[in-house]
This record gives sequence, structure tokens and C-alpha cells, in this order.
Amino acid sequence: MMPASVVTLAGGRPAHLDNLVLGLCHQAEPPSELIVAVMQEARYHLPEAPFPVRQVMIEAGSLPLAAARNAAARAATGQALIFLDADCIPAPDLIADYTRELGAFDGLLMGEVMYLPGGATADGLRFDSFAAKAVRHSDRRGPPPAGIERCADYRCFWSLNFAMRRETFLAAGGFDERYVGYGGEDTDFGKLLDSRGIPIAWTKGGLVYHQYHPHHMPPVHHLDSVVRNAQLFEAKWGYRTMGHWLHAFRLMGLIDDAPGRPIRILRRPTAEDFTLTGQQSHQPYANTASVIRILEEQGAGLTRAAS
Repeated sequence: MMPASVVTLAGGRPAHLDNLVLGLCHQAEPPSELIVAVMQEARYHLPEAPFPVRQVMIEAGSLPLAAARNAAARAATGQALIFLDADCIPAPDLIADYTRELGAFDGLLMGEVMYLPGGATADGLRFDSFAAKAVRHSDRRGPPPAGIERCADYRCFWSLNFAMRRETFLAAGGFDERYVGYGGEDTDFGKLLDSRGIPIAWTKGGLVYHQYHPHHMPPVHHLDSVVRNAQLFEAKWGYRTMGHWLHAFRLMGLIDDAPGRPIRILRRPTAEDFTLTGQQSHQPYANTASVIRILEEQGAGLTRAAS
């Protein structure tokens, strides 16, 4: 097994990060270290762990996700880098699963993600209970039955749970730090790997449980950064990314994203927009596709009423 550094980035949500640390304490194959890129003013007070934990301070306030991941990766020392979002609880075999597969696969591996409803962690880390309550994301395909399966479309990459050899990540150049705020930096990284012939694959195992927190899909609370980052991606690669979010924003009347000119924000999100897109505590995740269906049905109803 190659030594593995777990790297995460965090701003707020201390209870979620505590559970990530506790999940790492339950590993069958422990990490060599945990690196936390801290996107807030103060360091975290974290649970005691049987492995080194280092906190790397990042400029707070701007949500610099790309820069934070890069800083954590540079600070890490393990041959394997396992990137987990701070709201993920690793299942006990996660590190063993990833390091086993990375021994033979030199690329990006995406592990499994299962989503927990609100209150699922109230009694602590009970993995049998998590397995019974968690659900898979309807917009996300499942893992292969065994081993790994290559992904033919770089857009399959989601950054909340993945692993690479450290030397490969650094040689590729890491995330583009011009992306600031929410949205697009992971799709850009997937495109970068694709352009360099570095494979992306799903793997059976490498499981995390995503902890509930209020969220919006499409992310109307990050309207400005999604628009900015979509245009950065277009300037770099020749076309826009995050098309499903832009489509939803357009249906909501938030933007004009006509091709061939800059995206214009037409209005700010209202309370009604936040209600439409918001995740409820009984929902393990928010879902853009369901919001788009509602908006398209409303549009079709208006069209029928006007005809």
C-alpha cells in the first residue's frame, strides 16, 4: 500500500469536518496524514487522531476552492492524494480501496458517494445505519460492479471524493486558480486531464457518506461565481460549462446567456427562487433536474394559456 495523504478544504461547518476526522480514525488502513486547507480566519479545533493533522491557512472570504486544493496537495507528503470535501465521512475501507487501485492505475479515480438525510449523524458514526439510510444521487451514475471503469467523458468528474498519485496531480498543474467561488473549477480540471491523456475512472469502493447541509440546486446562492467561471471556461476552452445550471438560471429569468456575447445577469434571486431551489432536511440532496422539470412545466402551462 502506498502512503496516502487525505486532503480537504473547509470553511465553516466544524461538525462536518469533525466527522471526517473521526471517519479517518476508523480506517482499516490509516492515512499517513490529513491536510486541511482552511478557508476561514481561525484554525479548527479538531478531534484527536492517531495520524498527523496539519492545517494550511488560505485567504478567507472568496471561496478559493481551486487554490485551496492545490495548497493542500503541495503540503502533502504521501504518494497518494485522496481529496475529500469536508462534508464527507469516509467509510472504513476508503483508503485501502484507493491505494490498492492507484498501485496499478495512474490517473484520477472517483470513489462512491452516498447521501445522508438530515439527522443521520446525530448518534455518531454508525456505518451500518448510514448504509441503511443513504441514497445515491439521481444525477450520478453508480460504480462498476468491481474494480475500475474508465470514463469516456471528462464531465463525469465531481471533486468531492477522488484520488490521484501526487506526482501525477502536480505534473498536470493542479486546479486553475483563476477559478474563484463556486462552480467550474472541477470541470476545468477534468478537461485539463483529458487534454493531457490522463485517464479518469470510477472505482468500486472508496466510499464516502455525504452529510446533510442546506443547499440550493441550481446554486442560485452562487449566481455571480457560476456566471464568471462559465465565461472563464469559455475563454479558455472555446465553449461554456455548467450548461444545466445556466439553463435553469435562464428559465428562471436570472440571466441572458445567448451565445456569442457575455452572459448578463438580469436580476438577483428572490425568496421565491430560493424556495424553489432549496434542499429540505428530509432530502439527502438538492437536484437541478427536478427544478428544471418544474420550470419547463410552468413554461409549457403559460404557453398553453396564452394560445
